[in-house]
Amino acid sequence: MKVFGVTGWKNTGKTGLVERLVAEITARGLSVSTVKHAHHSFDVDQPGRDSHRHRVAGAQEVLLCSGNRWALMHELRDADEPDLATLLARLSPVDLVLIEGYKREPHPKIETHRSASGQLLLAPDDETIRAVASDTPLTLDRPVFDLDDTVGIADFVLREAGVSRPC
Repeated sequence: MKVFGVTGWKNTGKTGLVERLVAEITARGLSVSTVKHAHHSFDVDQPGRDSHRHRVAGAQEVLLCSGNRWALMHELRDADEPDLATLLARLSPVDLVLIEGYKREPHPKIETHRSASGQLLLAPDDETIRAVASDTPLTLDRPVFDLDDTVGIADFVLREAGVSRPC
């Protein structure tokens, strides 16, 4: 499966860029899935709902299905967090998987940068970052895009990932 990442520090526009890239790339007739890493505890379930009750009772996995979607929740139960390759293997085949976060994994990435964040760029010390999307002009040894240049960034990501347009 072809993968490409969007990485950067907190509040630099990663989620917004991923959202715009998914819309742009799917509008071109390609299929896209996403993987998002969270550094905090999260819950996609609601206390009191049947599926939540199943998990609290001790189920390892709970699959919830309706006529519109299905979701599989897997409890780690003190096991180690799975690595990215393990998670990618669980996805159905698509043209491209966009990965948000996972800045230390070896897949190719674009870094988001906002000058107001006050954070130093990751790119100079990370060869897996193939380009930077920034709200301010930068001089680097790799392409720099305006953070709002969704079409240009999508073209770059697809080219770098080796994904071609459908016929």
